[in-house]
Amino acid sequence: MNKAPATRTGPLAGYRILDLTAVVLGPVATQILGDYGADIIKVEPLVGDQMRANGVSKHRGMSSIFLAINRNKRSIAIDLKTPEGIDIIHRMLASVDVVVHNMRIEAIERLGLGYAALSAIKPDLVYCVATGFGESGPDAGKPAFDDVIQAACGLASLIGNEREAPDYAPTLLADKTCGIVLSNAVMAALLHRERTGEGQFVEVPMLETMVAFTLTEHLGGLTFDPPPAPAGYARLLSGGRKPAPTRDGHVAMLPYSAAHWVAFFKHVGRDDLAQQYNLEDRHERNAKFKQMYADMVSVTRQMRTEELLALCERLDIPATRLYSIDELPQHPHLKAVGLFQPIDHPSEGPITAVRPATLFERSPAELSLPAPVLGQHTDEMMLQAGFDQATIEHLASLGIIHRGKLTAS
Repeated sequence: MNKAPATRTGPLAGYRILDLTAVVLGPVATQILGDYGADIIKVEPLVGDQMRANGVSKHRGMSSIFLAINRNKRSIAIDLKTPEGIDIIHRMLASVDVVVHNMRIEAIERLGLGYAALSAIKPDLVYCVATGFGESGPDAGKPAFDDVIQAACGLASLIGNEREAPDYAPTLLADKTCGIVLSNAVMAALLHRERTGEGQFVEVPMLETMVAFTLTEHLGGLTFDPPPAPAGYARLLSGGRKPAPTRDGHVAMLPYSAAHWVAFFKHVGRDDLAQQYNLEDRHERNAKFKQMYADMVSVTRQMRTEELLALCERLDIPATRLYSIDELPQHPHLKAVGLFQPIDHPSEGPITAVRPATLFERSPAELSLPAPVLGQHTDEMMLQAGFDQATIEHLASLGIIHRGKLTAS
């Protein structure tokens, strides 16, 4: 697991991306692009990305979260508040196709790394930025983190709906969702450049992205003018679907079609329930789903977990046992497809990595490089940009760059 960019196999092999992102949203996006074969040059401050300290660590600066979202990247550590640091970025641009960042626009403009400045050097540059709030609105420039966006986009209200108290999802839902959207935006802009030769500025605002995400099913009555009902998808907001309790645990099961419901009720000896509802009418099923699920649960409580799972499989009803996050590496399907891969990291020793989930038949995504130590590739990238070794030594002595060295675990 230490492939040079020239030997990458993914569909984006041959593209180089200058990654000025930090924390979670941006690194998730650039890791996807790196998994797909792009050469990701991660530009870090001299103290490193904040996520180097978050999560579980064996060694300082190499946390579990950093390892999870920064593979397939090379790290160069620069003080961007110095003219010499900015000059390094400018000289690297000649070989770069894309610049990605998630700084506030005002901050990156002060550094001299805004779109106008960099596109003047490289006119066909794809320049993609993740903002908290769209630059054309009154909240432009405000700080935004996952919790803030979950609250602003309505998710926190939805998650706490049944308890009547807002709450956050116990996962970085906004950051990761927007990271996926950001990676898609980069690929779309690259496709446009392939067709036209034009670079462009691309903005992915977190709030707008997550509102669109949340309202896919929850726009509800606000779809129409005038609204005949409030926003929200009633089936989700009213409860009803929950893991079905069994005699020895729970099963997540979803009788989705009329045939599923009829078959389930008949196979458990409850023909009366199969006849009680007009199951062929989807509108009526939707109107009575809470009672139907209550009747289903009255049956599942009498069954063992394995018995219920076997019945669902026989009837082709979607179902699964519940897994904790600790159990996922032992999930039989995930083990069979090799989602979790053991890696011998050069500084951290044996680690577990989650391979790219997307499968490309002719240009496979792969684990090419382990997550780098801070500044591991500073010398390499500066030499490629045309700096000589004496200049690199001098800039290091001034504290303008950091030259990370691997230390075996």
